[in-house]
Amino acid sequence: MVVDTSAWIEWLVDGPLRRSIEDHMPVRDACIVPTLVQHELTKWLLRERGEDIADEMLAYTQKCIVVMLDTAIAVRAADVCRTHGLATADAIIYATAVSRGAGLLTCDAHFQDLPGVTLIAKTGR
Repeated sequence: MVVDTSAWIEWLVDGPLRRSIEDHMPVRDACIVPTLVQHELTKWLLRERGEDIADEMLAYTQKCIVVMLDTAIAVRAADVCRTHGLATADAIIYATAVSRGAGLLTCDAHFQDLPGVTLIAKTGR
């Protein structure tokens, strides 16, 4: 399972969605982390929580299955942009999941209705 940045953040901030996310969170050795998610998560953590927490989280994700953007994923992401109207970053994350035959865990509604997506919807925000 690929965990989208939005789900990681909800899990990290111990938000109201954390319990629902935990029900779907894969164990570390089954968790697929696109390098783009590492980038987004590190950027957010540096801004919101500080360097130490960012370093700890990056170390945690490095023990997961890290998938770098390659040509096949880039081409698939371009098709996802065209067919589903996703922004480039979201298309890369979704294309990574598809390329690995994995699902995607997210809190972002723009992934709704895509095959293989587990959406833990944000409400009242």
